[in-house]
Amino acid sequence: MYTPPSFAETDLAGLDWLLARDPFATLVTTGADGLPLATHLPVLYARDGDRVLLEGHWARPNPQAGHAGGALLVVHGPHHYVSPDWYPDKAEMARVPTWNYAAAHLYGTLQPLHDEAALASIVARLGERFEPGVGGRWRYDHDDPRERRQLRGIVGFRFEASRIELKFKLNQNHPPANVQGAIDGLRALPGENAMEVAALMADRLARRDRT
Repeated sequence: MYTPPSFAETDLAGLDWLLARDPFATLVTTGADGLPLATHLPVLYARDGDRVLLEGHWARPNPQAGHAGGALLVVHGPHHYVSPDWYPDKAEMARVPTWNYAAAHLYGTLQPLHDEAALASIVARLGERFEPGVGGRWRYDHDDPRERRQLRGIVGFRFEASRIELKFKLNQNHPPANVQGAIDGLRALPGENAMEVAALMADRLARRDRT
């Protein structure tokens, strides 16, 4: 991922935030024909210091299912168009539009999981992670042979990251007055993405003011 130094994030708390906000990631591997394969899927995330582990599963017919070895996992954050009209120095500096966003690229190794216990654990924990958010009460029941049979239709994976790139592109390369102008412009718009990007920008601007 192209990341100029001003947009690079080194604190893994940023990754924690991204995956708490949206644990639906894009898993990229290389197929037998040398072309990329991508799967969009929910993931379970755990971090212990610098050790980052993600788990999930594919549908068994997915051509990517069972891939072992190197992979890229892309984590998506909020994003929004930024108008140069919001910058006080727009005319003087001939400012142009941009797009602000937060994202993470995780490079690491995939280990496929086929045994019933591992698959049952992943399915159960996915339910525990996501059911409360929709007010649901579904729980995986390993004592139900019908649910156990459905495990045959998936392949699990464990992904351990060896390199993490965090990019928070939030106008850090602009004067503070431009950043504040963009924050105000975003806050005047509808939609959660605009509000989230504005909040991230305000946080970075406050950090800049403290240094």
